[in-house]
Amino acid sequence: MPRIDLKQGEQKKHVARALKEIRAGYVIVAPLEHGYVYLADAFSPFAVRAMHVLRGDETGVVAQVLAHSLDTVKGISRDVSPDTQNLCNKFWPGLLSVTLRPSSVLNWDLGDDKALDWFNVRVPKSKFVRALLKESGPLAVASASHAGEAPMLKIDRTKIKDWNVAVVFDNGPLKSGPRSTIVEADSGGVRVVREEAISIAEMEKVTSRLSLA
Repeated sequence: MPRIDLKQGEQKKHVARALKEIRAGYVIVAPLEHGYVYLADAFSPFAVRAMHVLRGDETGVVAQVLAHSLDTVKGISRDVSPDTQNLCNKFWPGLLSVTLRPSSVLNWDLGDDKALDWFNVRVPKSKFVRALLKESGPLAVASASHAGEAPMLKIDRTKIKDWNVAVVFDNGPLKSGPRSTIVEADSGGVRVVREEAISIAEMEKVTSRLSLA
């Protein structure tokens, strides 16, 4: 199992390698703010299923989506209100996850067999992953830890050989931290689902039109 040290070499080459594997339909491992994650092409049902299998997810679990920017998100959602855009402009890149209505022309299956008319997305801070997203487009993401376990903060090199992924991008030990704050947004308003890294008080400085889900 190839392991690439992100602290060595050129980021451009690392992104090119990651992009090659993603486009070939494989799952990779990469670092986010507070944990290592699986990444896969959001538009490849096979790759998304493989990611769920790696985690041991139950049937119907939906993968989150990562995007490079708000512009990207506006292209894959049919309803990004001004209040939602204000929140995203303030807290992206960062630990704000937004649940939105997908565009009617999207052809993907994030694990729900297209049964849910929602998807959850955020723009991460990770320089490597954001550089990848700029080239790859939206990616499906899930913690590299087994379902129900704490985030993986360090790559166990002794276990890499047993992982059924194309490549592991290692950035060393990561700092633990809070989970993302989750809001659900549509034409009916913005509802707070989970208050974690970003507080309601912080969000109310951007928009007062918040309610609890």
